[in-house]
Amino acid sequence: MDKDMNVTFEEVYEQNKRRIHYHIHKLHIHDPHQEFYQEGLCAMWNAYQTYQPDKGVMSTYFNYTIRNRLIDILRKKTREQQHDDSCVQEVGAALYSGNRNRKSETPIPDYTGISVDDSSDEMWEQVKSQLTEAQWNWVYHYIILNMSIKEIAEKQGTTIDAVKSQGKRARQKLKEVWIGTEGQVPRPAR
Repeated sequence: MDKDMNVTFEEVYEQNKRRIHYHIHKLHIHDPHQEFYQEGLCAMWNAYQTYQPDKGVMSTYFNYTIRNRLIDILRKKTREQQHDDSCVQEVGAALYSGNRNRKSETPIPDYTGISVDDSSDEMWEQVKSQLTEAQWNWVYHYIILNMSIKEIAEKQGTTIDAVKSQGKRARQKLKEVWIGTEGQVPRPAR
């Protein structure tokens, strides 16, 4: 098979398409989207275009070209994956202080220094003035920061039942203070 015999690429492809699958299998490449197969096909086309019959056998040249192209693409994807992993680790390290939930191993964000940027700061000050420190901690973490009861317990170093009872007492006190005689919640002054 040399180009002097006017062999078209389609004929060469039909005779050699299994070479691409062979090298993908031999290199243990998982190729669900046929990316590596397409790269192998491009390598076969390049080998077909640059093949010189006096340099050697065409099948050997195809094997060499396809295998090296697949290895190059595999290395490139590995480098990209390593780069992505290191970026995720850097962002994770910047966002989290190293504290983790015991059971799920999910990171617990550091909420210190986060201020409540709400247009009704006066309302929150009124709520805070009506509650004890423990009850306000529950309101702040559970309602404002949207933390789970379990996360609050871990952050405060208490039990889940203690956090639940703080919430129950806070709700009762807020109902007593905020619900008027008509059962309506008064609107805070703006």
